[in-house]
Amino acid sequence: MNCVIPDFTMPEKKYKEIIKKQDGFKGQKAIVLPRQVINVCQAQELLSNLYITDIGFYPRAAHHYRERDHGSEQHILIYCTGGKGWVTLDEQTIPINEGEYLIIPKNVTHRYGADETIPWSIYWAHFNGKASDSFVELLLKNCKAHVGYAAYNDKRTVLFDDIYQTLESGYSIEHLYYCNMIFSSYLGTFCFPQFLNPPYKEEKGKIDIVIEYMQQNIMSSVSLKDLASLIFMSPSHFSAMFKNKTGHPP
Repeated sequence: MNCVIPDFTMPEKKYKEIIKKQDGFKGQKAIVLPRQVINVCQAQELLSNLYITDIGFYPRAAHHYRERDHGSEQHILIYCTGGKGWVTLDEQTIPINEGEYLIIPKNVTHRYGADETIPWSIYWAHFNGKASDSFVELLLKNCKAHVGYAAYNDKRTVLFDDIYQTLESGYSIEHLYYCNMIFSSYLGTFCFPQFLNPPYKEEKGKIDIVIEYMQQNIMSSVSLKDLASLIFMSPSHFSAMFKNKTGHPP
């Protein structure tokens, strides 16, 4: 069960002699959908476009390793939220750091694993379907050598947890519809990460600061200029933004 994933300069002969650990990590979550459930997904029109086959979370996955000479029958997404790992694709070995995700298209020869000193924590999923190739094309647009960057965001984790808990509670057709619809949104957070934290959110936060100040000083006389100065805006800009958010002038 023990394994030390080598540094990238380790001789190939010595590398092959290493015993590799594939799973069994403390605190891990993992679901592999039964074949009959996959058959249901393939037969249903709405599900057949995109469906999960395996999903999980491996925290501090020391000695984690996978090697597939003929690739996987499904596309693979791995999202590193802590530690480090690596992947070898097309005879090129690439490090994977915290905040980075890995896309491995199906049927592509690969091997990957955790860093030997700072093992990664990863959210991962295998997926398939008629539209899955198109999703992979979108995901790879943000990648360099199959690895892209996606800053941690609680919304992404909430989506993953919702998918996992839904599958954990059953495989009814309603469960499958719900979790796979959410999964397309989960993939969207990697395809379009800019929408998780759009620029306008900062301005909305500024208005919230002013509203809180107004509530705390409701018995005081405060001018429009005073309120605008709290968030370093001109009175006219502030007034327009305030009305746009609340529907009322300050």
